[in-house]
Amino acid sequence: MKFLHDILEKQKPMFDKGGKLERFHYLFEAGETFAFTPATTAPPKGAHIRDAIDLKRMMMTVVIAMVPALLFGIWNVGYQHFLATGNPDAALAEILMVGLIQVLPIVLVSYTAGGIVEVIFAVIRKHPINEGFLVTGMLIPLTMPPDIPLWQVALATVFAIVIAKEAFGGTGMNILNVALTARAFLYFAYPTDISGSVWTYLGDKTPVDGYTGATALALAAEPVVGGKTVSVVEALNHASTAWTGSDFLFSAKNMFLGAIPGSIGETSALMALVGAIILVVAGVASWKIMASGVLGALAMGFIFNFAGTTPFMQMTPVYHLIMGGFAFGIVFMATDPVSAAQTETGKWVYGFFIGLLTVIIRVFNPAYPEGIMLAILLMNVFAPLIDFYVIQANKNRRLKRIHV
Repeated sequence: MKFLHDILEKQKPMFDKGGKLERFHYLFEAGETFAFTPATTAPPKGAHIRDAIDLKRMMMTVVIAMVPALLFGIWNVGYQHFLATGNPDAALAEILMVGLIQVLPIVLVSYTAGGIVEVIFAVIRKHPINEGFLVTGMLIPLTMPPDIPLWQVALATVFAIVIAKEAFGGTGMNILNVALTARAFLYFAYPTDISGSVWTYLGDKTPVDGYTGATALALAAEPVVGGKTVSVVEALNHASTAWTGSDFLFSAKNMFLGAIPGSIGETSALMALVGAIILVVAGVASWKIMASGVLGALAMGFIFNFAGTTPFMQMTPVYHLIMGGFAFGIVFMATDPVSAAQTETGKWVYGFFIGLLTVIIRVFNPAYPEGIMLAILLMNVFAPLIDFYVIQANKNRRLKRIHV
């Protein structure tokens, strides 16, 4: 590594001010600081906070927390493929190979498209390349179905970086979560590809007789068997039996583990929980947002149980936590330190309403049974207002103490 570092140091003068490649200074700096610790130090005067965690290390921690969801997603893509083609007992190596072939290109396209946009803006605006896209570049693929066209992944990534991030000033200035903006763009621009018929098998294989595809949330939104409206559990069990000959596919246990059809990284609540532990222990994400989001979803679920009449309203509230992308969204999206609420009290309010709105959107919007995306984006917009009223309330309490 020292040999490589010495080579970079010899080339550095060409990229410094006055060098032949001065315009690409920040591109060179990004590559150098990604591989090695920056040589810059704090000035000798003034007070400073000294910490081993900088923005790059913080972003890398989030990426590491997403690795379990990514690895499970790769396995699940291959598993669902062989399940649909009548070979659920395929070798692990075969399952992983199918998953890698399908998932890896999506990840590469996301990072490549977003990286190009980041470089262009860094060169034009003459500022360092920010590390924020390390996380966004991974989040975007994990929220996509595995059969999404690659050109749509590139288009959505470019749109999200330009409109949701760079238009507001770059990393740390965005109002909306960038990865969710990419998914929302595809949902409204190409709804059949992002939320149409759920993928069941890949390539030119023929599915087994009677096999079809739908997510658990889609079945819950329209729980019909033989033309008759049934309970959500009956609909899930019927789909499991019709597709696989067993009642395992959509059991509560399996939905928690994640071996079901869905987006690449969102099916496993267990992997999201592992990521949550990493983020909380590392001090990177707010446990208050996660906890309040869960409480909000459960509260709305119990309210519907008490007052609702449809099967979806009567569904056990805990199911809302393990179905769809709720767990993944509340852990990795809602806790975005830029677009989320900043005050401690505000985090409780912000997360609670995300959970509340997720269940409301799921139940009342049959066209979009998965509500976590819209709930987070809506609360992104209201996060500054929440913080404003929390701060104002604190100021009013202090003013009252002064006048007493």
